[in-house]
Amino acid sequence: MNRLIIIGNGFDLAHGLPTSYKDFIDDYWKNIKSSSYEDEFISFQNFAKDFKFDEISNLVGLSKLIIENDGKIKFESAEIYREHGNNLTTGKYPREDILVYKNDFFKLINQKNVENWVDIENEYFILLKKIIKSEHLKNYVSKEFLINEQKIQTEKLNKEFEQVKILLEKYLNDRVLNVFDLQMSSFSRTESSKLQKLITPIGVSSNKVDLLQEFHEKDHKEIEDQLKESKELGKNNSRVHILNFNYSRTPIRYTNNTANGIEVNFIHGVVGDKDENKINFGFGDEMDEDYKLIENINDNEYLRNFKSFLYLQNSNYKSLLDFIENDKFQIYIMGHSCGLSDRTLLNTVFENDNCRSIKVFYHKRQDGTDNYTELIQNISRHFNKKKLMREKIVNKTLCQPLPQIQLPRFK
Repeated sequence: MNRLIIIGNGFDLAHGLPTSYKDFIDDYWKNIKSSSYEDEFISFQNFAKDFKFDEISNLVGLSKLIIENDGKIKFESAEIYREHGNNLTTGKYPREDILVYKNDFFKLINQKNVENWVDIENEYFILLKKIIKSEHLKNYVSKEFLINEQKIQTEKLNKEFEQVKILLEKYLNDRVLNVFDLQMSSFSRTESSKLQKLITPIGVSSNKVDLLQEFHEKDHKEIEDQLKESKELGKNNSRVHILNFNYSRTPIRYTNNTANGIEVNFIHGVVGDKDENKINFGFGDEMDEDYKLIENINDNEYLRNFKSFLYLQNSNYKSLLDFIENDKFQIYIMGHSCGLSDRTLLNTVFENDNCRSIKVFYHKRQDGTDNYTELIQNISRHFNKKKLMREKIVNKTLCQPLPQIQLPRFK
């Protein structure tokens, strides 16, 4: 029995890395120091160009600046900002735009207070579907005009989505790869043991009693025989395939000093690679009922950011398929939300006949609650056969929180 370990953003967060969407967007606003700032996303207008933001300790979620009678700046919440429209205003009457968004997609994800990367990918797909349907245009324009307008809007959306992706890559390179020491040499044995014992093949070190509880009874004899064989050989006789959805090399640190049979698949690419492969950041739910509608347009611009086509740029997806077709396997979910953005791939894995068990390592919050139920609800959406889903998911009493480890920064 092999083991497939699915790693998502929560895995990097568990290592103290600032890789969440909130970390990314907070960093963007924090680095705006004056009203002379301008880039592909925003610009300031009708505002003193020499105004400094130093007196405002936190520009995170920058939503509204109000110039009061005494000339002071008041920082208010995003909720208040949304009530007043799209642009930052002075609060004077008539209002004058101060902050103008150049990138409408960036504006949307700021206004919605998006929290997770998967939510950004979902918002992209929602917007794409709205463009395709364009119900508000069909009663007023010719078919030719409609087709042309849809194409223009889609090209604009794809361009803006690409700008956000480039900004993300720069953030991860500048704020993560160049700040945190991801090398095994800086990782203490005490810290590594928290996850090291989990990221191992089924074999010599496996607890037979605990392991059998995670599988259906029909698989017990096979597992018992495997454990017996590995004990006789004195080494593990199965494989581990780490499917890393993150853009960092964090999992590599757990493969150097372990038994043979562990491989890492960077299915979405790696930031900082010298090759020409871009990170795979897009949408991956071809099971959505509207996908066929998009596909039938017969214009590749509408399929530009679908993950399935990006997967074919290298051999990573084929390596995954080879692994799951080779032998029976158990799945570990470590920090992956299992959102709809990866639905096509996850459905392929979860409903594969060789998939025998799905064990969740959930996130335990500071208030004592956790996201186990949320995760298995998300997992259920990737199953067409719900009975199969209930057979495979390991119940919470046999699961555990994902260990938390703090990686060191470069000195």
